[in-house]
Amino acid sequence: MDRTAADHGAQLFDPEFLQRLESLSLVSRRLVRGQQRGERRSLVRGRGIEFDDYRAYQAGDDYRYIDWNIVSRLDRVFVKLFSEEEDLDVHLFLDTSASMAAGMPSKLALGKRVAAAIGYIGLCNFDRVGVTAFASEQGPSLARLRGRARAFDLLRFLDGLEPAGRTDLEQALTRRLGATGRRGLLVVVSDLLDPRGYAAALLHARHHRFQTFLVHILADEELAPQLAGDLRLIDVETGRALELTVDAEALRAYATARDAYFRDLEAFCFRHAIDYVRTASSVPADVLVLRYLRQGGLVR
Repeated sequence: MDRTAADHGAQLFDPEFLQRLESLSLVSRRLVRGQQRGERRSLVRGRGIEFDDYRAYQAGDDYRYIDWNIVSRLDRVFVKLFSEEEDLDVHLFLDTSASMAAGMPSKLALGKRVAAAIGYIGLCNFDRVGVTAFASEQGPSLARLRGRARAFDLLRFLDGLEPAGRTDLEQALTRRLGATGRRGLLVVVSDLLDPRGYAAALLHARHHRFQTFLVHILADEELAPQLAGDLRLIDVETGRALELTVDAEALRAYATARDAYFRDLEAFCFRHAIDYVRTASSVPADVLVLRYLRQGGLVR
């Protein structure tokens, strides 16, 4: 990485962490049909460079790949299958709505680091990486990047994002994913504080056959509010105010509703084969990436 890229990287990560990311790769469980040869083994079997398996001959198969040794021994026709190294398309969607400003550090600060880490891993493995910032309106986006030399563009783009607007995940995914003809890995980083919910948006991604990974970031005070007394709470995205009295009973009701919401979300993701990780914004980025995203199956 050049000096300028390192300067931007230092604002999101320390150089030691960036070096640790270079040894990782993103996991794709879906078919990879890249345009250029990359650093991962494709699940697409065909005319590659490394022998992978056999299968029975089918009409139209290239006779040059018939294994005549097996034909002579078994009197059955098999063709050789090979694996290739191909590039993966990585689509990063980062929530930049006003609610992402909450937390210490903020949800957006951690979201930027997560997106930077995933994108950097992809670039180091010659995957194609694109980033879209979203709120109620689709924000700025970064075209598909490839190669470690483009890390500067990725880090500079993320470093310049600021929280503003309302959350509208469905609109963002519908507009962006419908316009791309490239499938691949979709990583959504959001607090999911969308009054329209998350189901329609995530089902849209599944409908377009993206392998979807959801990183759900919440502030500590959202997970366990430290409030008491008569309060007037204002929604940072809509400006609506709510006056209420917070006591032990109200906090218990909040915890019950929170846990039910998490159970429903986890069940939804499991049912639709969406990988899901939930974290507090106070969790260090290196712990989230190197431990939890590994456990969640996104990186290895």
